[in-house]
Amino acid sequence: MKDFRRLVITLVIGSFSIAALLGIIALLGGGDLGETEGRVLLTTVIVGAESIAVLCYLAVAGKRAALVGLAGGLVSLVPFSVALWFTWSESDSQPLWDVFGVSVTIAATIAQACLLLAVDRGRRAALLAATLVAMGIVAAMISNAIVNGENLDDLYWRSFGVVAILDVLGTVVFAALGIFKQRGKAEGEPDLMTPALESRVLDAARSRGVSPTQLITDALDNFLR
Repeated sequence: MKDFRRLVITLVIGSFSIAALLGIIALLGGGDLGETEGRVLLTTVIVGAESIAVLCYLAVAGKRAALVGLAGGLVSLVPFSVALWFTWSESDSQPLWDVFGVSVTIAATIAQACLLLAVDRGRRAALLAATLVAMGIVAAMISNAIVNGENLDDLYWRSFGVVAILDVLGTVVFAALGIFKQRGKAEGEPDLMTPALESRVLDAARSRGVSPTQLITDALDNFLR
């Protein structure tokens, strides 16, 4: 998994570096910025956005939620490809715009979820679950609005606003609690277990039908014999 993550990061950095170089050349090449230069710059933005999304998906690499990151990476290829198609072609298909809007909404939602799943959960699993549910509802309502925006009434948008606020609130609170916990460890509390190691311990304890504390105790007893 580490080798795969290193490979993906290398590809992301390499591809965006090339796109950035082309963008700089387009800006410093002299003369007026024409249609081709504009497309090159827009391609740089698209590749940069995709690179940021991929880094978000990699946040859960090696964890139990790794499949979520993989799904996000696959979904993000759809808006990435459609955006490049619109940039370099003369197409202006409304169905394709709908596909782009829905897929970019789903990809962004999964990226947000990966960032939360990468945070040490501790005893905040209920808050995480509630926030993920709110995120899913927001994504579904945005997608529905993209496809059926003309048929939505005022109540729909009021409900959307409420769920969106809960989504943001849960994200901010969950992230803040995770940051303060990590800061507390850095300022004196010993960090004995990384999130990846904690995930392995929880999985092993669940498979053996014992508590994580009992699993660690038994492992230490066997090791120290």
